[in-house]
Amino acid sequence: MSLLVGKQILIMGVRNKWSISWGIAKAAAEQGANLIFTCLSEREINETKELLSELGDYPVYQCDIASDQSINELFITLKSKYGVLHGVVHAIAHANSEDLQNRFVNTSRSGFAHALDVSAYSLVAVSRGARELMTEGGSILTLSYLGGERVLNGYNVMGVAKAALEASVRYLAADLGVENIRVNAISAGPIKTLSGKGVKNFSSILKVVEEKAPLRRGITQGDLGNSAVYFLSDLASGVTGEIHYVDCGFSIMGM
Repeated sequence: MSLLVGKQILIMGVRNKWSISWGIAKAAAEQGANLIFTCLSEREINETKELLSELGDYPVYQCDIASDQSINELFITLKSKYGVLHGVVHAIAHANSEDLQNRFVNTSRSGFAHALDVSAYSLVAVSRGARELMTEGGSILTLSYLGGERVLNGYNVMGVAKAALEASVRYLAADLGVENIRVNAISAGPIKTLSGKGVKNFSSILKVVEEKAPLRRGITQGDLGNSAVYFLSDLASGVTGEIHYVDCGFSIMGM
Protein backbone atom coordinates (compact mmCIF):
# COMPACT_ATOMS: atom_id res chain seq x y z
CA MET A 1 0.00 0.00 0.00
CA SER A 2 2.97 2.34 -0.42
CA LEU A 3 3.94 2.30 -4.09
CA LEU A 4 3.17 6.00 -4.52
CA VAL A 5 4.06 7.39 -1.10
CA GLY A 6 5.83 10.73 -1.44
CA LYS A 7 4.77 11.20 -5.05
CA GLN A 8 2.85 14.30 -6.16
CA ILE A 9 0.43 13.22 -8.88
CA LEU A 10 -1.84 15.48 -10.92
CA ILE A 11 -5.05 13.89 -12.19
CA MET A 12 -6.88 15.72 -14.95
CA GLY A 13 -10.35 14.59 -15.97
CA VAL A 14 -12.25 13.21 -12.96
CA ARG A 15 -15.86 13.97 -13.83
CA ASN A 16 -17.89 11.45 -11.82
CA LYS A 17 -17.64 8.11 -10.02
CA TRP A 18 -18.10 6.18 -13.26
CA SER A 19 -15.11 7.70 -15.02
CA ILE A 20 -11.86 5.80 -15.57
CA SER A 21 -9.95 8.59 -13.87
CA TRP A 22 -12.02 8.03 -10.71
CA GLY A 23 -10.79 4.44 -10.62
CA ILE A 24 -7.23 5.67 -11.08
CA ALA A 25 -7.67 8.26 -8.34
CA LYS A 26 -8.94 5.62 -5.91
CA ALA A 27 -6.05 3.28 -6.65
CA ALA A 28 -3.47 6.05 -6.39
CA ALA A 29 -4.92 7.26 -3.08
CA GLU A 30 -4.78 3.73 -1.70
CA GLN A 31 -1.09 3.61 -2.59
CA GLY A 32 -0.34 6.79 -0.65
CA ALA A 33 -0.01 9.37 -3.45
CA ASN A 34 -0.36 13.08 -2.78
CA LEU A 35 -3.09 13.85 -5.30
CA ILE A 36 -3.91 17.11 -7.07
CA PHE A 37 -6.93 17.46 -9.36
CA THR A 38 -8.19 19.77 -12.06
CA CYS A 39 -11.64 20.58 -13.41
CA LEU A 40 -12.76 22.54 -16.43
CA SER A 41 -14.25 25.66 -14.84
CA GLU A 42 -14.27 27.61 -11.58
CA ARG A 43 -17.89 26.68 -10.93
CA GLU A 44 -16.98 22.98 -10.96
CA ILE A 45 -14.34 23.24 -8.23
CA ASN A 46 -16.72 22.77 -5.30
CA GLU A 47 -18.58 19.98 -7.14
CA THR A 48 -15.31 18.17 -7.78
CA LYS A 49 -14.19 18.60 -4.17
CA GLU A 50 -17.49 17.13 -3.01
CA LEU A 51 -17.01 14.18 -5.35
CA LEU A 52 -13.48 13.62 -4.06
CA SER A 53 -14.43 13.90 -0.39
CA GLU A 54 -14.90 10.14 -0.33
CA LEU A 55 -11.18 9.78 -0.99
CA GLY A 56 -9.92 12.65 1.16
CA ASP A 57 -9.35 16.38 1.25
CA TYR A 58 -7.53 17.06 -2.01
CA PRO A 59 -6.86 20.36 -3.80
CA VAL A 60 -8.71 21.11 -7.04
CA TYR A 61 -7.65 23.72 -9.60
CA GLN A 62 -9.40 25.06 -12.68
CA CYS A 63 -7.85 24.30 -16.06
CA ASP A 64 -9.36 24.63 -19.51
CA ILE A 65 -7.41 22.06 -21.50
CA ALA A 66 -8.15 23.90 -24.76
CA SER A 67 -6.43 27.09 -23.55
CA ASP A 68 -2.64 27.43 -23.47
CA GLN A 69 -3.02 30.36 -21.08
CA SER A 70 -5.09 28.26 -18.67
CA ILE A 71 -2.60 25.39 -18.82
CA ASN A 72 0.34 27.73 -18.24
CA GLU A 73 -1.40 29.37 -15.28
CA LEU A 74 -2.10 25.95 -13.77
CA PHE A 75 1.54 24.87 -13.83
CA ILE A 76 2.76 28.22 -12.54
CA THR A 77 0.40 27.76 -9.58
CA LEU A 78 1.47 24.16 -9.03
CA LYS A 79 5.15 25.11 -9.12
CA SER A 80 4.64 27.81 -6.50
CA LYS A 81 2.59 25.55 -4.22
CA TYR A 82 4.23 22.16 -4.64
CA GLY A 83 7.54 22.69 -6.40
CA VAL A 84 7.71 19.26 -7.99
CA LEU A 85 5.45 16.77 -9.76
CA HIS A 86 6.11 13.06 -10.13
CA GLY A 87 3.12 12.04 -12.20
CA VAL A 88 0.35 13.32 -14.46
CA VAL A 89 -2.78 11.44 -15.50
CA HIS A 90 -4.26 12.95 -18.66
CA ALA A 91 -7.81 11.58 -18.81
CA ILE A 92 -9.48 14.13 -21.05
CA ALA A 93 -11.10 13.63 -24.45
CA HIS A 94 -14.10 15.08 -26.25
CA ALA A 95 -15.83 15.05 -29.62
CA ASN A 96 -19.07 16.70 -30.67
CA SER A 97 -22.02 14.32 -30.35
CA GLU A 98 -23.06 14.79 -33.97
CA ASP A 99 -19.62 13.62 -35.09
CA LEU A 100 -20.12 10.38 -33.18
CA GLN A 101 -23.68 9.78 -34.31
CA ASN A 102 -23.21 10.54 -38.03
CA ARG A 103 -21.00 8.83 -40.60
CA PHE A 104 -17.30 9.68 -40.33
CA VAL A 105 -17.24 11.07 -43.87
CA ASN A 106 -19.60 13.82 -42.69
CA THR A 107 -17.32 15.02 -39.91
CA SER A 108 -17.13 18.80 -40.01
CA ARG A 109 -13.83 20.64 -40.21
CA SER A 110 -14.55 22.34 -36.89
CA GLY A 111 -15.59 19.04 -35.27
CA PHE A 112 -12.40 17.36 -36.47
CA ALA A 113 -10.25 20.19 -35.15
CA HIS A 114 -12.08 20.19 -31.82
CA ALA A 115 -11.65 16.43 -31.26
CA LEU A 116 -7.94 16.50 -32.14
CA ASP A 117 -7.29 19.60 -30.05
CA VAL A 118 -8.98 18.46 -26.85
CA SER A 119 -8.22 14.74 -27.11
CA ALA A 120 -4.67 14.72 -28.53
CA TYR A 121 -2.92 18.08 -28.64
CA SER A 122 -3.82 18.73 -25.02
CA LEU A 123 -1.43 15.93 -24.01
CA VAL A 124 1.41 17.78 -25.73
CA ALA A 125 0.52 21.06 -24.02
CA VAL A 126 0.17 19.41 -20.60
CA SER A 127 3.45 17.54 -21.01
CA ARG A 128 5.22 20.79 -21.88
CA GLY A 129 4.00 22.34 -18.65
CA ALA A 130 4.57 19.27 -16.48
CA ARG A 131 8.17 18.69 -17.54
CA GLU A 132 9.21 21.93 -15.85
CA LEU A 133 8.05 20.48 -12.52
CA MET A 134 9.34 16.93 -13.07
CA THR A 135 12.84 17.77 -11.90
CA GLU A 136 13.13 14.36 -10.22
CA GLY A 137 11.86 12.51 -13.29
CA GLY A 138 8.26 11.47 -13.67
CA SER A 139 5.50 9.57 -15.39
CA ILE A 140 2.87 10.98 -17.76
CA LEU A 141 -0.06 8.65 -18.43
CA THR A 142 -2.95 9.07 -20.85
CA LEU A 143 -5.93 6.97 -21.92
CA SER A 144 -6.60 5.51 -25.34
CA TYR A 145 -8.92 2.95 -26.91
CA LEU A 146 -8.82 0.25 -29.58
CA GLY A 147 -10.72 2.60 -31.90
CA GLY A 148 -7.44 4.42 -32.48
CA GLU A 149 -6.06 1.31 -34.19
CA ARG A 150 -9.12 -0.34 -35.74
CA VAL A 151 -12.39 0.91 -37.18
CA LEU A 152 -15.13 0.60 -34.57
CA ASN A 153 -18.65 1.56 -35.59
CA GLY A 154 -19.69 4.86 -34.05
CA TYR A 155 -16.26 5.87 -32.73
CA ASN A 156 -15.56 7.96 -35.83
CA VAL A 157 -13.48 11.09 -35.30
CA MET A 158 -12.58 10.02 -31.77
CA GLY A 159 -10.76 7.05 -33.27
CA VAL A 160 -8.69 9.43 -35.38
CA ALA A 161 -8.01 11.53 -32.28
CA LYS A 162 -6.88 8.47 -30.32
CA ALA A 163 -4.55 7.47 -33.17
CA ALA A 164 -2.99 10.95 -32.96
CA LEU A 165 -2.82 10.63 -29.18
CA GLU A 166 -0.95 7.32 -29.40
CA ALA A 167 1.54 8.75 -31.90
CA SER A 168 2.01 11.72 -29.57
CA VAL A 169 2.81 9.33 -26.71
CA ARG A 170 5.68 7.87 -28.73
CA TYR A 171 7.08 11.22 -29.83
CA LEU A 172 6.81 12.69 -26.33
CA ALA A 173 8.49 9.60 -24.87
CA ALA A 174 11.40 10.10 -27.29
CA ASP A 175 11.63 13.81 -26.46
CA LEU A 176 11.37 13.57 -22.68
CA GLY A 177 13.21 10.35 -21.95
CA VAL A 178 16.51 12.19 -21.62
CA GLU A 179 14.92 14.05 -18.69
CA ASN A 180 13.88 10.74 -17.08
CA ILE A 181 10.22 11.44 -17.86
CA ARG A 182 8.23 8.45 -19.08
CA VAL A 183 5.14 8.80 -21.28
CA ASN A 184 2.70 5.91 -21.72
CA ALA A 185 -0.94 5.19 -22.50
CA ILE A 186 -3.43 2.68 -21.24
CA SER A 187 -5.74 1.47 -23.99
CA ALA A 188 -8.79 0.60 -21.94
CA GLY A 189 -11.41 -1.87 -22.98
CA PRO A 190 -14.97 -0.53 -23.10
CA ILE A 191 -16.37 0.31 -19.69
CA LYS A 192 -19.63 1.92 -18.62
CA THR A 193 -18.96 5.65 -18.38
CA LEU A 194 -21.05 8.68 -19.25
CA SER A 195 -18.68 9.35 -22.16
CA GLY A 196 -19.15 5.79 -23.41
CA LYS A 197 -22.87 6.35 -23.68
CA GLY A 198 -22.16 8.89 -26.41
CA VAL A 199 -20.91 6.09 -28.68
CA LYS A 200 -23.58 4.52 -30.85
CA ASN A 201 -24.49 0.90 -29.94
CA PHE A 202 -22.19 1.02 -26.90
CA SER A 203 -24.17 -1.64 -24.99
CA SER A 204 -23.65 -4.02 -27.92
CA ILE A 205 -19.90 -3.40 -27.76
CA LEU A 206 -19.87 -4.33 -24.07
CA LYS A 207 -21.71 -7.55 -24.81
CA VAL A 208 -19.32 -8.55 -27.59
CA VAL A 209 -16.29 -8.00 -25.35
CA GLU A 210 -17.76 -10.17 -22.61
CA GLU A 211 -18.39 -12.93 -25.14
CA LYS A 212 -15.10 -12.76 -27.07
CA ALA A 213 -12.41 -11.56 -24.65
CA PRO A 214 -10.17 -14.39 -23.37
CA LEU A 215 -11.14 -13.60 -19.76
CA ARG A 216 -14.84 -13.67 -20.73
CA ARG A 217 -15.65 -10.46 -18.91
CA GLY A 218 -15.44 -6.73 -19.29
CA ILE A 219 -12.90 -4.61 -17.48
CA THR A 220 -13.46 -2.79 -14.20
CA GLN A 221 -12.31 0.48 -12.70
CA GLY A 222 -10.10 -1.61 -10.44
CA ASP A 223 -8.35 -3.22 -13.41
CA LEU A 224 -7.53 0.19 -14.84
CA GLY A 225 -6.57 1.71 -11.51
CA ASN A 226 -4.11 -1.08 -10.77
CA SER A 227 -2.44 -0.72 -14.16
CA ALA A 228 -2.23 3.05 -13.73
CA VAL A 229 -0.51 2.63 -10.36
CA TYR A 230 2.10 0.45 -12.07
CA PHE A 231 2.87 3.12 -14.67
CA LEU A 232 2.93 5.92 -12.10
CA SER A 233 5.20 3.99 -9.74
CA ASP A 234 8.86 3.05 -9.92
CA LEU A 235 7.82 -0.46 -10.92
CA ALA A 236 7.59 0.86 -14.49
CA SER A 237 10.89 2.77 -14.33
CA GLY A 238 12.11 1.20 -17.60
CA VAL A 239 8.85 1.52 -19.56
CA THR A 240 8.06 4.42 -21.88
CA GLY A 241 6.34 5.06 -25.20
CA GLU A 242 4.02 2.08 -24.70
CA ILE A 243 0.34 1.62 -25.48
CA HIS A 244 -0.69 -0.90 -22.83
CA TYR A 245 -3.95 -2.78 -23.39
CA VAL A 246 -6.15 -3.38 -20.37
CA ASP A 247 -9.11 -5.06 -22.04
CA CYS A 248 -9.26 -8.64 -20.73
CA GLY A 249 -7.39 -9.67 -23.88
CA PHE A 250 -10.02 -8.58 -26.40
CA SER A 251 -7.47 -6.79 -28.61
CA ILE A 252 -5.58 -10.03 -29.39
CA MET A 253 -8.63 -11.74 -30.87
CA GLY A 254 -9.58 -12.03 -34.54
CA MET A 255 -13.14 -12.69 -35.65
